[in-house]
Amino acid sequence: MPRTRTGPRQGNASGSEQPRIVSSAHLVSPQSAEMSEFEFGLIVAGNAFHRWIVHCMSAAGLKDLTPLDVLVLHHVTHRARDKRLADICFIMNVEDTHLINYSLKKLQGLGVVASSKNGKEVTYAATDTGKAYVERYRAIREACLINALKADDALNRDIGELARLLRVLSGVYDQAARAAASM
Repeated sequence: MPRTRTGPRQGNASGSEQPRIVSSAHLVSPQSAEMSEFEFGLIVAGNAFHRWIVHCMSAAGLKDLTPLDVLVLHHVTHRARDKRLADICFIMNVEDTHLINYSLKKLQGLGVVASSKNGKEVTYAATDTGKAYVERYRAIREACLINALKADDALNRDIGELARLLRVLSGVYDQAARAAASM
């Protein structure tokens, strides 16, 4: 992992400067070296999260799913309401409907998601089998992740603030993507 000493940084007790941990030192900006640190953290955390959800679902009994498949199954199960493909893509912030559609077809083939047609609308919902896998996932998540976290009120507030900040930054990245696409 590349390290760089670009920009001011809090020193340790001895007053020496700590190196920044970034994935791409050539992208570090003097205006916000912290953004490069954040992006590296996001890469590492995103990959760890994807690995976790795949292993958790595998432990629940559904093997060979991609991270997107797991997330689609959870979203289709969310609030026990049928979902349209466009709604799933919108909520998950996925532009390529083919990716979500492929996951839905795969999940239908496994018998954990079913589609229904209401006029011209096709909607998707978790089957009873799908709901059972999601419940097992929830129990494993509680045992392996939530109990290991041992979160207290202060940590839960920090996690909530981090979630809020991630939502804000996703909007900033979306706006930057639109700006870059128009160049």
